[in-house]
Amino acid sequence: MSAVLDFEKPIMEIQEKIEELRKISLESGMDFNKEIETFEQQAEDCRKELYSNLKPSQKLQIARHPERPNFLDYVNNICEDFVELHGDREGMDDRAIIGGLAKIDGRPVMIIGTMKGKSTKENLEYNFGMPQPQGYRKALRLFKHASKFNIPIVTLIDTPGAYPGISAEETNQGGAIAVNLREMAKLNVPVIAIITGEGCSGGALGLAVADKVFLLEHAYYTVISPEGCASILWRDATKAADAADALKITAKDLMKFDIIDGEIKEPVGGAHTNYEEVSANMKKTILDSIDELSKLSVEDLKEQRYQKFRKMGAFLEG
Repeated sequence: MSAVLDFEKPIMEIQEKIEELRKISLESGMDFNKEIETFEQQAEDCRKELYSNLKPSQKLQIARHPERPNFLDYVNNICEDFVELHGDREGMDDRAIIGGLAKIDGRPVMIIGTMKGKSTKENLEYNFGMPQPQGYRKALRLFKHASKFNIPIVTLIDTPGAYPGISAEETNQGGAIAVNLREMAKLNVPVIAIITGEGCSGGALGLAVADKVFLLEHAYYTVISPEGCASILWRDATKAADAADALKITAKDLMKFDIIDGEIKEPVGGAHTNYEEVSANMKKTILDSIDELSKLSVEDLKEQRYQKFRKMGAFLEG
């Protein structure tokens, strides 16, 4: 059974009643099928109602669900013939970023993303999805390879942020991300970025300077984590729910500000409930975007990308 989130407890109470009735039915031989069907419909109605009115802080919990699909789950469901390409050619292979060549419905792509684990061992291998400079340099190497050979680029992003440790600062974390921002803006091929879970700060942006940026329905994209924001503004990380509301981190808010280009629907209950369905929705979005962007000349593609990011934000002069 999937981990139960706080706000899902009303659904779980109904599920417990269903299991109890099934147990009694099995032990006594009595027929409770009608009652079970009624409770199952109640659970489904409750789930749909709940998931159609989620608060940003609740979406935050879904984005961080321990069973949410990770990069390789999506690759396995979307791509054929994935060949991972390792290393930054300076002596490191940061496992927090994975990338390689693949095909989507027979079309070649370079697919790159941040990688989280689902167990303690995996999270240690992938550094909890927090890349170091070597990871961004590996990604940049793959970006340039794709640009040279006219291969569209897809990035899948799920990271709480770039690794904040001393080793990362010593090897120029800020510089590695900054170079990626500059070089991604100059790529000659279509770039599609999808935030699949957490999209925090420059750690996410280092893979997201793209022609099209999409968010999964229950993912979030923000300049700082709600906990970090609450710690700065109120000196109290427990006010993260208030910060999540204020930061406007969800797909619908970000679309209003033209930060992202669209929202990709998830199954009711979140992406962790049906990997195949959410992957199919992502695959369609990727292919439609490649078709649209491939019609542009290289000059128009880069100019459109530049203008997309140049117009973000607004200010008033007094």
